[in-house]
Amino acid sequence: MARGDGVDPLSRAAAEAADAADPLAPYRERFAGAEERIYLDGNSLGRLPVATRDRLAAQTAEWGELLVGGWPAWIDAPTRTGDLIAGLIGAAPGEVIACDSTTMNLYKLVCAALDARGPGALVTDRANFPTDRYVLEGIAAQRALELRLFDGEPDAAALPCGRGDVVVLSHVDYRSGALADLGALQAAARARGATLVWDLSHSAGAIPVELGAAGAELAVGCTYKYLNAGPGAPAYLYVAARLQPELRSPIWGWFGQREQFAMERDYDPEPDIRRFLAGTPPILGLAAVEEGVRLTAEAGIAALHAKSVRLTELIIALHDEWLAPLGFAVAGPRDPARRGSHVALAHPAAWQITRAMIERAGVTPDFRGPDAVRLGVAPLYTRDVDVWDALDRLRALVERGEHEEFDAAPGRVT
Repeated sequence: MARGDGVDPLSRAAAEAADAADPLAPYRERFAGAEERIYLDGNSLGRLPVATRDRLAAQTAEWGELLVGGWPAWIDAPTRTGDLIAGLIGAAPGEVIACDSTTMNLYKLVCAALDARGPGALVTDRANFPTDRYVLEGIAAQRALELRLFDGEPDAAALPCGRGDVVVLSHVDYRSGALADLGALQAAARARGATLVWDLSHSAGAIPVELGAAGAELAVGCTYKYLNAGPGAPAYLYVAARLQPELRSPIWGWFGQREQFAMERDYDPEPDIRRFLAGTPPILGLAAVEEGVRLTAEAGIAALHAKSVRLTELIIALHDEWLAPLGFAVAGPRDPARRGSHVALAHPAAWQITRAMIERAGVTPDFRGPDAVRLGVAPLYTRDVDVWDALDRLRALVERGEHEEFDAAPGRVT
């Protein structure tokens, strides 16, 4: 069906027109290598911002020049970077700190909640991201607690938790792209006397997150997806200000110590978010986080989300037109209000198709078992024509059967 201007909305010309009118289009030039291939895996690892490359060079030179004398300027990097992240996830200054990994931070918050409010059961959905489930399995084993796994998407009316329990949920499902109702689930946990910890890894930087408005208490997230901070970049954790005096990290280290250079004392944690620090922070990694977050904040979450919706809607429309007849199915929400910034396409040969796209078609998606090709759009640098060309190439290689030439056994890294 043609638009009012006579252009087929599923044509490449329509995609080109959308790119020409895109207010975020100039941001693409601020990423290294953006023209080399079609990259639809920013939901797994974001591209390198040019500003980050330059910042790391400058930070390395500063290290070489100042040596240990650089610490007066570096020592507050975790809180400074945390305050920048706070602006993207609906938190207040002093409620977010950048440190460690998502896994470590989740361990810290779950244990702190159990110590302050438990002990109770540990609750999550069976399809949650593996590291979240593994952390809970480990804590349950250490403390002889029940680990309660439920099937299906998190539902506020049926959330299986009670007083003293700690619930861990992902804001966006890493496989399907389903967006959880943060406000409703938070309210349900609170009404049942449970503590809810959110994992924002697949939402922060691409869709709106309003922790404060929802009354959220605890959250963790990574920075190397839509925040473009680089592989293994430091993660972050959020603790609502009202809870900070109540909770104590289970990992005690000198950066969480009040007046840390007064060393001849027993442990006395900082009174604020800094009590969740442990060891010496990775200054180069935090510099990369700062640059990625600044770029995201400059573009604005509202604009990024609007473009994410447009691009994921295009993926689904092209799927319905071209790919459904080839055995594909949309394995996630069709309603954009319930979707993050990636679309999962199910196919029995998903692994082979993923490899064929990378090695034959010049397109980088990723595979998630057992049968999903994930197409992630990062609104700062993904274009409408990238989506159109990627699905056109995907259609062509499956029609030709090229994917059948690839080994069906997934590799170690998927």
